Amino acid sequence: MKQIPYGRHSIEQSDIDSVLEVLNSDFLTQGPQVPAFEKAISEYVSCEYAIAVNSATSALHLACLSLGVGSGDIVWTSPISFVASANCAIYCGADVDFVDIDPLSYNMSVDRLSEKLEKAKKENKLPKVIIPVHLAGQSCDMKAIFELRKTFGFHIIEDASHAIGGDYLDQKVGSCQYSDITVFSFHPVKIITTGEGGMCTTNNLEIANSIYRLRSHGITRNPKEMTEAPDGSWYYQQIELGYNYRMNDIQAALGLSQLKRLDQIVQKRHKIKNNYNKILAGLPLILPLEMDYARSSLHLYLVQIKPKEMKAGRKEVFERLRQSGILVNVHYIPIYHQPYYQKKYNYRYSDFPEAEKYYSHVISLPIYPELTLEDQDRIKEAIVKPIGHQVIF
Repeated sequence: MKQIPYGRHSIEQSDIDSVLEVLNSDFLTQGPQVPAFEKAISEYVSCEYAIAVNSATSALHLACLSLGVGSGDIVWTSPISFVASANCAIYCGADVDFVDIDPLSYNMSVDRLSEKLEKAKKENKLPKVIIPVHLAGQSCDMKAIFELRKTFGFHIIEDASHAIGGDYLDQKVGSCQYSDITVFSFHPVKIITTGEGGMCTTNNLEIANSIYRLRSHGITRNPKEMTEAPDGSWYYQQIELGYNYRMNDIQAALGLSQLKRLDQIVQKRHKIKNNYNKILAGLPLILPLEMDYARSSLHLYLVQIKPKEMKAGRKEVFERLRQSGILVNVHYIPIYHQPYYQKKYNYRYSDFPEAEKYYSHVISLPIYPELTLEDQDRIKEAIVKPIGHQVIF
């Protein structure tokens, strides 16, 4: 039985040739491919600076550090995300809280954010940074969040790990018009891949310089950043404690090659979405909604089960699909459910009713460029036909 994963990388001969060219070159790391990839990303999203790193988790960590997040600070993010969206703040010694999601977009609710900010202001517990997460590739309503920033004074990091190639108000996600920093992921199941890898984009030179240093041990070769005049052209200084979060040239070459096909890949994902919407219409499912202010890059195709009409719960449908060789997934278990976070903060599930409702019913169906119409028909059949039983619908 052919297995259908929920997502997979898309590699063509041009990608392989790009990597082989680097392997046969004089540079495997810290060569010309990384700055070329950074330049290409900055041009694609129309931002001033792009800084490549070895993962989106590293990018989130460095983004927080570059904004001065530390002990005593508070960072808010979405509970429906991978744990890295919250862990990055704890790495810096800050505390984390969550804002409930919007029931239509599944992204951070602007209304709940506004209410929580008003309450936090009265309690003198305003967040230093807010990290909206562009779940499944669809941008949060960043302009509305940015308007709240004018009143409450927080910084904004867009966690766009799912969203490269997506649009918000006719601009590419990553332009940072409504944020300090945007973070992308290039993990193999994302829209484009570098194997592992991430990127920060920003329009702020000071932030960019900070991330550049922090990704490489806090070291600078810029005389303007040094405490004394350099001894010679070989000279460098470590001026702060940084990390080894660099991307290598092999990864960057793959990313550059993949970036050339990004718009084509996103278009293929939209065709798959449109076919899903057609063949799944009428089934007891809530299909994903694309908001009028955004064009999703469609990293995920999220459906919610209607248990009464389906006559089966999420778990049963999930296992039915898995047994049929369709490797569906769930994105995500709310972060506050995790034992580490419960032990540290003792969150109340009742504070996040929409996140709870979403989590109890959601399944991620397969979506990737090579998914065929026949694959989608098979997925539909597995949803409606339990193994060894007649079709329900």
